[in-house]
Amino acid sequence: MSRISHPFEPLYDHESRILILGSFPSVVSREQNFYYANKTNRFWKVMEKLFREEISDRREFCHRRHIALWDVIASCSIRGSSDASITDVIPNDIASLIHQTDIHTVFTTGNTASRLYRKYIHLETEHIALPSTSAANASMRLDDLVRAYQEVYEKSRTEN
Repeated sequence: MSRISHPFEPLYDHESRILILGSFPSVVSREQNFYYANKTNRFWKVMEKLFREEISDRREFCHRRHIALWDVIASCSIRGSSDASITDVIPNDIASLIHQTDIHTVFTTGNTASRLYRKYIHLETEHIALPSTSAANASMRLDDLVRAYQEVYEKSRTEN
């Protein structure tokens, strides 16, 4: 178990309308320096199905669709990529990010992100908990995830 600080910045611009928060980047995401980088994670496949487009440039897609990405945790002790092993959490300053943008809805992906968001982040901004897109959440098929994430599509299109 080692103490790790979040290795990369949030992805957002001042026109971001929704914020999608994971718990903490996986080992693969930390190595590739980007969100949901593990090929077994279905996040980007869900986004492609929701928005009915092939995503070749993930940053450009998020900016164009007014989606911000970050994680609840700024630093923690963690073993590999295991959310279950996370301890000693210091949360990110999510309130500061929201105040710099047009974000009106925060989504959390997975039980750990949702639980930690509720524990550490106390904002008036709407919060919607979503299931994890990780391969570890094998009980949910891709189509189930797409249905669960439908509000991401809807909320990204609205001003509020």
